[in-house]
Amino acid sequence: MDRELRVLLLSGLALAAALPAHAQQAAGDAAASETPQVVEPRVKRRDVNPPGLDTENFEAGLFVGTISIEDVGASVSYGGRFAYHFTEDVFAEATIGTAEAGRTSYEDLSGSAELLTDSERQFTHYDLSVGWNALPGEVFFGGKRAMPSAVYFTLGAGSTRFAGDDYFTVAVGAGLRVLANDWIAVHLNARDLAFETDLLGKSKLTHNLQFTFGLTAFF
Repeated sequence: MDRELRVLLLSGLALAAALPAHAQQAAGDAAASETPQVVEPRVKRRDVNPPGLDTENFEAGLFVGTISIEDVGASVSYGGRFAYHFTEDVFAEATIGTAEAGRTSYEDLSGSAELLTDSERQFTHYDLSVGWNALPGEVFFGGKRAMPSAVYFTLGAGSTRFAGDDYFTVAVGAGLRVLANDWIAVHLNARDLAFETDLLGKSKLTHNLQFTFGLTAFF
């Protein structure tokens, strides 16, 4: 009988000790649930349209502009370019262009003397260059329109056909490429076509500056 009484008393004491702790936990939970949230974040989501640029690496197009042929003068220049992009920064391009040269400085000074025939006045050049996109960025039009762009530099070599001869040519250039949409690019380009010639009787290195505007397509 005494043993049963002791068990009963111990059970009562254990229950009495557990009730306050349970009540305290329940009160804490109730208080936490009733506490209002101090800061309510109000984040306004902005609609972002990522550029849907094509992943094709080939680029081809046409250009038109002007070329200043040393000892001759400026002429309209036009042609085409074909490029392959190895990475986002490095590419290779092949360029071919032509222009019809005017009268040389010797012809202007000598009056009626014709130094070149009509066919020899055709200035045709082609070269293969390596390019580097040095300054990628964006060009902004207004406050909401931005187009991906890149300032690039090229270095290459090729040949120029002029005055009845073919000349080994070094081509150094710089340009700005702006992507008008996901597959069309606009180019502003400046190049120096340098080769050695003896057109006026004395061999010298000539620099022929070319400035062009072009459109290309990625495919």
